[in-house]
Amino acid sequence: MSAPSSPPPQRGRGAGEGGGGLPVPVPAAVVGDDKVLAAAQHIVKSLATSKNAADDMIRILSGFDHRLSSITSDLFPSPSPAPADSDPDASPDQEAPDAAASLAAFDAAEQLIHLWDTTPEALVFEAPEDDAAHYLAAVDVAVDHLASSSPAVSGRAGVAVQLAMARLEDELRHLMLRHAVPLDASGLFCSLRRLSLGSMDDLDTSSEFDPATPHSQDGGGGAGPDTARSASIAGNNPFDDQVFDLVHPEAVDELHAIADRMVRAGYASELAQVYCTIRRDLLDECLNVLGVERLSIDEVQRVEWKHLNDKMKKWVHGVKTVVRSLLTGERRLCDQVLAASDELRDECFVESTKGCIMQIRNFGDAVAVCTRSPEKLSRILDMYEALAEVIPELKELFFGSYGDDVIHDLEGVLERLGDAVKGTLLEFGKVLQQESSRRPMMAGEIHPMTRYVMNYLRLLVVYSDTLDTLLDDSGAGDVDHNALHNGTDEDEEYLKSLTPLGRRMVKLISYLESNLDEKSKLYEDAALQCIFSMNNTLYIVQKVKDSELGRILGDHWIRRRRGKIRQNSKSYLRVSWTRVLSYLRDDGHGSSGSGSFGSSGSSSSRIKEKFKNFNLAFDEIYRSQTLWKVPDPQLREELKISISENVIPAYRAFTGRYGSLVDSGRNSGKYIKYNPEDLENHLSDLFEGSPGSANHSRRR
Repeated sequence: MSAPSSPPPQRGRGAGEGGGGLPVPVPAAVVGDDKVLAAAQHIVKSLATSKNAADDMIRILSGFDHRLSSITSDLFPSPSPAPADSDPDASPDQEAPDAAASLAAFDAAEQLIHLWDTTPEALVFEAPEDDAAHYLAAVDVAVDHLASSSPAVSGRAGVAVQLAMARLEDELRHLMLRHAVPLDASGLFCSLRRLSLGSMDDLDTSSEFDPATPHSQDGGGGAGPDTARSASIAGNNPFDDQVFDLVHPEAVDELHAIADRMVRAGYASELAQVYCTIRRDLLDECLNVLGVERLSIDEVQRVEWKHLNDKMKKWVHGVKTVVRSLLTGERRLCDQVLAASDELRDECFVESTKGCIMQIRNFGDAVAVCTRSPEKLSRILDMYEALAEVIPELKELFFGSYGDDVIHDLEGVLERLGDAVKGTLLEFGKVLQQESSRRPMMAGEIHPMTRYVMNYLRLLVVYSDTLDTLLDDSGAGDVDHNALHNGTDEDEEYLKSLTPLGRRMVKLISYLESNLDEKSKLYEDAALQCIFSMNNTLYIVQKVKDSELGRILGDHWIRRRRGKIRQNSKSYLRVSWTRVLSYLRDDGHGSSGSGSFGSSGSSSSRIKEKFKNFNLAFDEIYRSQTLWKVPDPQLREELKISISENVIPAYRAFTGRYGSLVDSGRNSGKYIKYNPEDLENHLSDLFEGSPGSANHSRRR
């Protein structure tokens, strides 16, 4: 048989006008129009497995001989496949022409396959649609003749199929690359910038509790970490639940048609190799767009926290996007393209996504074994929650023996991240117990450690459900009952009523309070110890009340701390003002007009001494305690009122009763420096953290 003179269709051009294919002469063995039509009808009826397949064969045959275009597939409403060489229902008289017709179809299909092979730069699926259909039908004919009873025919069919499979492999590769849908990097990165989880970034989280380190003065006006994270959760990543078309839909049918032929021809392994390689590389590119980098454990260990924090945030968003968009889309694509084989479909999905899953797993493992440090806890919890959230969804994508290993590996990562969370909390408790800075806060104000710890604990409450689960089996209930400063039955019941996270919170705050008690002893002035204790205890209470900590710890815990503040307030008044008030005590000197002159002179001298000592003691308190600071305005005013209620009435009574003994002499202002109003004005300067005013009116 001579080769046709015209070459196969070039890229982007048809092989001829209309539906015409390559002009191939009909073999001489088939003579006469009737025999040709009969043979053609038999070929279609024997080989067509569906009406579409019949249509494809008629188009091919009509390309060989225009007379065959009169055949219609309507004549074959229910075609059934039959062996390529013979029809078992055919009579002996029909076998010869049927075999000849089958051989003629194979000759034509073989010739078409060889002709396309002579121009490897041309692509079947970039030619007109009819040409692609003709080629696929030719491949079907060649595959069917692999089982020919004639060794010569089956050998020729093997060669044709081998050539066709090499071309289809190239065609598959080209279609998958050309029609891959790129991830919208710009849109995704805008989304990531908008979605910043509440974390240690929002807190005063210096690496050491150093009072000299500048720290945030949070006056309660800004949004707390739980508020910030809730806002971030409300603005969900728009990529989370969007399933991408990873390949343009118009190419999916063509990919399926190619894959189906390769599986039927016994080239499933070659199909899997090219499919998985391309899809794996494309998914790796998507991970790069998401910012999920391929890092080893050593590399993660060496990354500075600032950069590691950013990588952990991207991993959290990346995991959700990968599972809910990319892997879900990849599963759908596998199901569509590789529908010919369930086993191949599952195998290719696992193999295509292996690199993607491994990259996610390796980074999670690297973070899990990082050095424990408090600032990492929030991000590790984010990673834990993200992975825990998507594992059930992954189980819907990975199933069977191929998927079980993937799920098992990721559940192992989840467990190790959970261990990292528990280990970091234990380490945090040790830091609180062992922190031993010796430099006191000069004004008795809130210690940086107190701010750090309470902001830290407020953040952890956002993860309460996760932490309750993780801490439920980690011995979190072994709380030191001294944490409540009392061992009553009420306290016992209280501890039992707490969640695992609540018990851990009680323990951590008790560590903080014990440390603060030790730090208060750094002050030589017992009154300043009380101010320091009140400031820090009140700050702790306010942070608890203004967040979900209040719900977790409850009113019982808050009442205990309120009681401690009242106790410290009484201690402050006793330590600081008892000596001052002692100079205003009535020692039975009598009224200003009683007694003899000598007796009156003696009383006057003693009264002057009392006024003098009172002035000295009050001035000393004024100089020091105006420099002390009570940041909370309500506590500050309550302390001033308590002082005034104790000092002003006593001073007013004392000056009213004994003022005349010193008022009539010279230098009376030396002894009675203040009238009650002056004294009250001076008391209003206390605890402001700055030197008192020198412009108060003095009694002249």
